[in-house]
Amino acid sequence: MKLQSFRFRITLFSAVLASVALIGFSIVSWWLIYDAKVKRLDAEIKNQLMQSTRPASTQWDNYANSLPLFLGMNGKTTVALLVNDRDGNLLYKSTQWQDGIDADSLWRSLPQPPPDPVRIPFELAPPPPPLNGIDSLLPRERRPPRDRPPEFDRPDSFSPRERRPPRDGPPEFDRPDFPQVLEAKLATSRTSKTIWRVGAIHSPQTQIAIAVNLQAIDLEMTSIGNIFLISIPVVLLLVAGGAWVISRSILYPIGRLTTAIRNVTVQGLDRRVPLGSTDIEFVELISVFNQMLERLERSFQQASRFSGDAAHELKTPLAILQGQLERALHQAQEESEMQQTFSKLLDEVRRLSEITRKLLLLSLADAGRMSLNWVEVNLSALLAEIAEDMELLAPDLEVQMAIAPNLYIKGDRDLLVQVLQNLVGNAIKYNLPEGWLRLQANCLGKTVIVKIVNSSQDISFGEGDRIFDRFHRGDSSQTQKIAGSGLGLSLAREIARAHGGDIKLDAAIVGQTGFTLSLPVGDRD
Repeated sequence: MKLQSFRFRITLFSAVLASVALIGFSIVSWWLIYDAKVKRLDAEIKNQLMQSTRPASTQWDNYANSLPLFLGMNGKTTVALLVNDRDGNLLYKSTQWQDGIDADSLWRSLPQPPPDPVRIPFELAPPPPPLNGIDSLLPRERRPPRDRPPEFDRPDSFSPRERRPPRDGPPEFDRPDFPQVLEAKLATSRTSKTIWRVGAIHSPQTQIAIAVNLQAIDLEMTSIGNIFLISIPVVLLLVAGGAWVISRSILYPIGRLTTAIRNVTVQGLDRRVPLGSTDIEFVELISVFNQMLERLERSFQQASRFSGDAAHELKTPLAILQGQLERALHQAQEESEMQQTFSKLLDEVRRLSEITRKLLLLSLADAGRMSLNWVEVNLSALLAEIAEDMELLAPDLEVQMAIAPNLYIKGDRDLLVQVLQNLVGNAIKYNLPEGWLRLQANCLGKTVIVKIVNSSQDISFGEGDRIFDRFHRGDSSQTQKIAGSGLGLSLAREIARAHGGDIKLDAAIVGQTGFTLSLPVGDRD
């Protein structure tokens, strides 16, 4: 399973979220800008339609040529004009008008305005005859009645319409009861090549339609869209970069926690991750980790103290027991059954003493208190001495040696001898009958490399991972028959690490087993 970076996921999520927001904002902004431009154009078209219904608007050719300027187009787009009379007869059609522009449907959807009424002048009734001089001096109620036509007698109540003189013409063309309000209507018309915004209006004398090519607006919107297409990736890169930088600061407490976990060793269990100015979301995590370290330190100290105390307490009784058995063995009759029994018991006591000594060393190594007697050690001479012992311990094995001269290191000679004897002893014990053993030592840079390879049975993959575990001796029948405690390799590796080196199992090769010991080169005085 491929591991994914949490930091990368934060950056990716931020970039995706920002891209969705930017794309949505761009689409909405583009549409609002386009709608605003079209509405502004509609307002200008309506204004010009209203202006064109005035009686002075009869020079249609000049008016059509000035329409782009009136509409604020400044010659950037095409403007067409169509004028019909009230009966639909063509009065004027500009050269820019295309046959596919539909103005008839707009005219049909508009209400028909009334024709311009023929106003008849209002005739006043003849004035009454003037009063003579004597009558004018009399009060009104004592004046004599005057002769006036009967049709001009003022009734008690009458409507204004009754005072109108009769008119010639249809009665429906009398003064209308509603004001003459002109209405304009706009729509978008598509031809085979272009898109037009068409406005139409009815006036009492004419039918007028103005069509504006939307090509200029489309070009402007295309430029705005290109700006969005260029700016969105740039903004996304900035957002992704910002998210990457911000995520680094967000994950800084986790980095500190990772460093602390990496430093958790036997000698580093007393270390804690400081809270400092940590974000509140990570305080609980760091607190739990510090509590776990505290429990581990307490448990490890108890286990280490138990191993050391147990090994130390067993050391004295085993030494006394070994001394008593050795004395009893000397006092027993030679080749008697009692002497054989004492001999077996003495071997087991010595084995227990060796296990106790190794457990004590391991407990000291676990606690980081293994004391080393640092001296200059000639590793070449030490390996030559061990090679001589191999010839005596395994005369039937084929021994191959390639030891470079003058390999000097700094370390505890006795403990280094124990490490080499353990590796060579395992190579002899777990070798095949009439097998072979190869011992190599050379200097590689600032490191001395010692390789011990022997013929053996194959080690399974699971056994290779557990070969350095304490008290692990393998599951094969041959391994169980060989004497040992399962602590040798574990102790040898701890000694090598105490010297700044390490022991590793070589890659599995059919029919052989190899170990590599690496130690730092010591500076000679």
